[in-house]
Amino acid sequence: MVVSNASRSPAAPNPAATTVAYTERLWIPIWWWVAALAVGALIGYEIGLAVRGVPAWVFIVAMVPVAAAACLWLCREQISVSHEPTADADPRSPLGTLDIKGRAHLPLSAISRTVSVPASARSAAMGRQLDPEAFVAQRTWIKTMVLIVLDDPTDPTPYWLVSSRNPDKLMAALGSARIESAR
Repeated sequence: MVVSNASRSPAAPNPAATTVAYTERLWIPIWWWVAALAVGALIGYEIGLAVRGVPAWVFIVAMVPVAAAACLWLCREQISVSHEPTADADPRSPLGTLDIKGRAHLPLSAISRTVSVPASARSAAMGRQLDPEAFVAQRTWIKTMVLIVLDDPTDPTPYWLVSSRNPDKLMAALGSARIESAR
């Protein structure tokens, strides 16, 4: 996967001087947790039936944390927008970064504009219209997305597609020049 050249900035920002403008962890729905724990308990029970001499509850108790760990692994994606202080103290300053925890980060100065992608347009954005060089941080259980268009002629990555439950808040935190809404 090609990650934006702009995301490979040589000088990392000073964490003490930055303020977090937006953060979002992409949690799975509650019913997925219930289903995963039930499946984990069922698998533990099935293993308990196959192993004679050990009570089935031992395997049930052992498999439930495995199912919970799988759910936590699915929820590992976190999006954050941080701003660096400037002399004019403008909260929409382009100094800062968009960080997809553990995957990539992008300086806000490389962002040209942002577009909200509603649930009705998501399949088109992720389907035939998707540029193969785009950076995608998508979670299927989150229906809305933000399209972040980059302004870097040397970068092969034309845009980022990022899942977000609150696209308006994410776009406001990015503070881009133009905020649009896809229809």
